[in-house]
Amino acid sequence: MRKLIVFLLLTFPLAAVAQFRVTGKIIDSADKKSIPGATVFLANASVGTASAVDGTFTLANVRGGQYDLVVSMIGYKSYRTTLLVNSDIKLPDIVISASAIGLQQVTIHPDPEWERNYEFFRRRFLGSSEYVAECKIINPEVIDLKFDKSTGLFTAHSLDYIVIENKALGYRIKYMLDEFTNDARQGTQYYAGEASFEKLKGNERRWERARFKVYKGSSMHFLRSVIADSVSLQGFTVQRLILKPNPDYKGGSRARFFETLVANPKLQADSFLRPTNRAGLYALVYKDCLHVSYNGGEDPTNIIINKPYALFDHNGIFVDPAAITYDGQWGFSGVAEMLPVDYEPPKK
Repeated sequence: MRKLIVFLLLTFPLAAVAQFRVTGKIIDSADKKSIPGATVFLANASVGTASAVDGTFTLANVRGGQYDLVVSMIGYKSYRTTLLVNSDIKLPDIVISASAIGLQQVTIHPDPEWERNYEFFRRRFLGSSEYVAECKIINPEVIDLKFDKSTGLFTAHSLDYIVIENKALGYRIKYMLDEFTNDARQGTQYYAGEASFEKLKGNERRWERARFKVYKGSSMHFLRSVIADSVSLQGFTVQRLILKPNPDYKGGSRARFFETLVANPKLQADSFLRPTNRAGLYALVYKDCLHVSYNGGEDPTNIIINKPYALFDHNGIFVDPAAITYDGQWGFSGVAEMLPVDYEPPKK
């Protein structure tokens, strides 16, 4: 689940963003000794490592952007901090403390509805694209599922990292699912969590082609083209969409909004992009909704901005996913199409 103009190319790859290094050291809160072997990674990115014998670590080739840095170690409480990376960073010592919670026996109670609920969750979490056939959840037992028949509300979270093997894109993903909500009556779905990506060994050329196919026309591609002021050049068309709530909407098939699409003029980035006072962060600001289509495609997406502005970074990732709602193609994308936030399209 970031603003200021950067020097970007107008052809793929979109962003010639500098690569940086993040260094630090992990120590024990009790005896102040260094901790070797701790896992250190940037959430939702492909950058990770383990601390050395002296507790130090280096995350190299970090693409500029905002990340959550995560430190985990068996027997210790996890550590998280948010970093805005726009230069090399040397962190102060990261102090982690032993976990006081021991392993407890878990009593399993059979749930006759679990299989049905899991299949519902799997389809909506992974998505319905062509890539799902080669995408598998390895440990579904860590997922807690609940469905309230009276409200039509389906919720889920994970007790541990969900391990997903995506042989379509060549990634092994570990995803800690904090929240998953599917509201049948409102027709909305939301999920949030943190992930780490590891490349599988195999046909890297095939996987690179598949990743690039997923990237083209995606929200990540769009936001990077907005920063580069190359929206039209990259194949996107942006139009103004006026939404007015339907007072008769009570769920079901009735439309939630009355829509008015303003065909012309087509919008350019300066219509909805604003600078911020923080280097590396950008703000999406617009009084109505943005109707975005790619290369004249029949599956556009409406971007509804839920707050006065929605911040995003060099990577094309929103800082607060709740600040926007995708109505359309991007809203149907699942984990089977998920790329690490620091994904770089192939250089031509």
